[in-house]
Amino acid sequence: MANTKSAKKATRVSARRTEINKNRTSRIRTFVRKLEEAIASGKKADAEAAFKAAQPELMRGAQKGVLHKNTASRKVSRLAARVKAIQA
Repeated sequence: MANTKSAKKATRVSARRTEINKNRTSRIRTFVRKLEEAIASGKKADAEAAFKAAQPELMRGAQKGVLHKNTASRKVSRLAARVKAIQA
């Protein structure tokens, strides 16, 4: 257990940030899951709409430090390629 005042504060801050980051991560996963489902359905219009919603979430996650920026870029690139590959 933390002994000093600053260590106790650091524990509280860490708990707060962890909760916020969990919410952000969950939100990103939800958007990506919806996109995966749209891709699986084979409907290009739905997939493109889901991609337009998921891309900013992934990049925001990178900006906020939940994901590394290269990881987010890689995911966006691969998802975009999968959406593009759907037959119209």
